[in-house]
Amino acid sequence: MTVDVLRAAAPADRRARVAVAVLFFTNGALFANLLPRYPQIKADLGIGNAAYGLAVAAFPAGAIAAGLAAGVLVRRFGSARVAVGGTLLTGVGILGAGLAESVAVFAAALFLAGAMDAFTDVAQNAHGLRVQRRYGRSIINSFHAIWSVGAVTGGSMAAGAIALGVPRGWHLLFSALVFAVAACVALRYCLPGPDTEPAEEATGSGAPAATSVPAAGRRTAYVLAALVLIATAGTLVEDAGSSWATLYLSDSLHAAVALAASGYVALVGAQFVGRLLGDRLVDRFGQRTVARSGALITAVGMGLALAVPTVPGTVLGFAAAGFGVATLVPAAMHEADELPGLKPGSGLTIVSWLMRLGFLLSPPVVGLVADATSLRVGLLVVPFAGLLVLLLAGVLGARRR
Repeated sequence: MTVDVLRAAAPADRRARVAVAVLFFTNGALFANLLPRYPQIKADLGIGNAAYGLAVAAFPAGAIAAGLAAGVLVRRFGSARVAVGGTLLTGVGILGAGLAESVAVFAAALFLAGAMDAFTDVAQNAHGLRVQRRYGRSIINSFHAIWSVGAVTGGSMAAGAIALGVPRGWHLLFSALVFAVAACVALRYCLPGPDTEPAEEATGSGAPAATSVPAAGRRTAYVLAALVLIATAGTLVEDAGSSWATLYLSDSLHAAVALAASGYVALVGAQFVGRLLGDRLVDRFGQRTVARSGALITAVGMGLALAVPTVPGTVLGFAAAGFGVATLVPAAMHEADELPGLKPGSGLTIVSWLMRLGFLLSPPVVGLVADATSLRVGLLVVPFAGLLVLLLAGVLGARRR
């Protein structure tokens, strides 16, 4: 115990923690700079909601396609280098999407950005877990909270650029360059050495071997499926904010373009607050109670916003949804990682992989519903996700005495 405390206080470890925080911040800010530009891109390309939803789904499709390769790259080049390299190429993809003059180029650029974002996501989490082991206590949630800060910052940057009339290309080029420099500086202070050294770090950096679900037993399979759905519900709500909040506020509620960006900013900002409070709430009430309470907040808050559509009410509805789902993905990952009958890390890998389906399926489904009825009806996916978590939260852990 004494050794852990001394190592946690080492200057190199503190610098590495700051460096990982910078990587999480840049990862959140890069994509958020593009999101408020979606209405302009959609209008310039002259596409409907269904085509737009399919094109936007290219980002999670790229992440799913590239996800399995991330572990190989981390083992080959190290988590810090992969995280930074992924950040640089994510910026390139986002810039390409912003400058696209056709739907095909827009989707292809988003596919590239999504694939590179998957590399960055796996690598920065792997490096964050390395730093956490050096500290000897949990700090990974703080990195995810900082990601939310980055997302709010990126969305605010974009809103400011729109309000000032900055051309889309120059705005996204500036964003890519600023965060590329930040990531490269952070690389200098990351932990040295390969991620597979020492032995206890090997399981943290690489993808664990897959485990047969039937061998884990029916109970474990059921719990794992429920955890995947809980995590997916969280991603559905996040995607509703990133892909549709700005469009809904600007097109359906006729909010000014700069003001329309506040829906996504409100969701991510409230999610950040929820993550800051999440650890204390979970320690006091348990994962199950916190998840159910958050699900109720999501369902009621966004349900009321859709039932009585106003710009302020909708912004508050997205904020309620962001706060409500703040702990869902970490809770599902934590529970999956401790499931009996699975090799260490296998449950976490399955949940992390499959929850990306929420990002893949949500845009086209909401787009098709919006074209058939209205975007207001399509956004019912948010309160539906809250109701789903209410039904499945029983698989999460209760309060620890």
